Amino acid sequence: MSDELTWLSAGELSARIRRGELSAREALEAHWARIDEVNPVVNAVIFEDREAAGAAAARADERQAAGEPLGPLHGVPMTNKDTNDTAGMPNTWGSPLLAHVVPEEDSLIVARLRAAGAIMTGKSNVPEFAAGAHTFNDLYGTTTNPYDPSRSAGGSSGGAAAAIASGIQPIGDGSDMGGSLRVPASFCNVLGLRPSRGRVPSPGPNSWAWLGRTGPMAREVSDLALMMNALSGPDPRVPTSIEERGVDFFRGLGDGVAGLRIGWAPDAGLGMPFEAESVAVAERAVAALAEAGALVETVSPNIAEADLVFTETRAFDYEMSLGELVRANPGRVKPEVVENVALGTRQTAAQLRALALARTRLEGEVRRYFDDYDLWITPTAQALPFDAALRYPTEVAGVPMADYLGWMRSVCVVSAMDVPAISVPAGFSPEGLPVGVQIVAAHGGDALLLRVAKTLEDAIGAARVHPGLGKG
Repeated sequence: MSDELTWLSAGELSARIRRGELSAREALEAHWARIDEVNPVVNAVIFEDREAAGAAAARADERQAAGEPLGPLHGVPMTNKDTNDTAGMPNTWGSPLLAHVVPEEDSLIVARLRAAGAIMTGKSNVPEFAAGAHTFNDLYGTTTNPYDPSRSAGGSSGGAAAAIASGIQPIGDGSDMGGSLRVPASFCNVLGLRPSRGRVPSPGPNSWAWLGRTGPMAREVSDLALMMNALSGPDPRVPTSIEERGVDFFRGLGDGVAGLRIGWAPDAGLGMPFEAESVAVAERAVAALAEAGALVETVSPNIAEADLVFTETRAFDYEMSLGELVRANPGRVKPEVVENVALGTRQTAAQLRALALARTRLEGEVRRYFDDYDLWITPTAQALPFDAALRYPTEVAGVPMADYLGWMRSVCVVSAMDVPAISVPAGFSPEGLPVGVQIVAAHGGDALLLRVAKTLEDAIGAARVHPGLGKG
């Protein structure tokens, strides 16, 4: 039974529990069994609360037996990303400085998943303070790739991606400032959606922050639609919230791509280096879309100012959120975080003025591109999953990287565009490592991204190839 449950979608798992064919407690036991089986290899789950989860599953079964209304994720067990507050569980951000922090309330994304019926079981690993797209920290160690445990699972949602790919859970909650949903999705052969600004609000100390997002991860597009139905909707604490309520992300999911105009950029339109295997797999995915009726051209928006917008906005956000902590704890925070905070601390009024103007010009270029094209596609990651013992790749395709962000520039510039994007499993390199394609749409185009992802899922089916971990 547990082996069968390992690979069910969240939608199917919850449907069986709601129909009484399976209990929430049985689903939870299968979840624990899979953690016990594979987590010693991948180190995706770093905290478990078996007692509280067991009590929640028992209450879920009581509600089902009583005929009470049940949510679309009723009984589905899942861990939460260690940057997303989960009431009663540690929220460390991978830092010993925060090892004592146990929030009393859920973050919005966790609260909405819980309201939909999900059973919260523990926390998944992240890089320290979510900096860098490789999941390692001094508190819990390194999360590795289910398809090759000597390789990186990506980050910062690397624990969530590895847990989903390993069959521990069908869905996960992630976040994405510079590719933290998309890179681990590409590395681990799952889906990761960076939603439109305000689609899944993220209340915080700066209610106007726009670069970082929270969003869903899954093995199947239908589960992304299910999660987006549960997660979307405005929040009064976030003035940039999209005011639409009750959007059904299943609507139009199977409409295909015939007639859509797609720009394809094997170098992300900026001459970026990509490993040849990544480009080759992505090209086959683009060809599948063309065969399904999309009109594909090699063309890109003018995003020459995206690097500046990303770097300066990220520095401002890091200084605002982590500046005081970094200054109060010299030598106790990873260098990449210290560097970003230092950049923010040094920002002048002239720099912030230049940033505002550059962002405005970039927004105009992006808008003009999407006046003519429906989508833009690139390979997601410039590099294949790399040696997990490294901090980050120092070169890509023989080109030296200037810093820890250089190898993930392909996703960072899309973040700066302030639009939704998704990484979709596209296939595997000759040595069996997953490769994803990044699909980008105009602001508000989240449903369109899911529709295109469903076309690729049906045409390629890469996510149905599971890793050879354990018995499942």
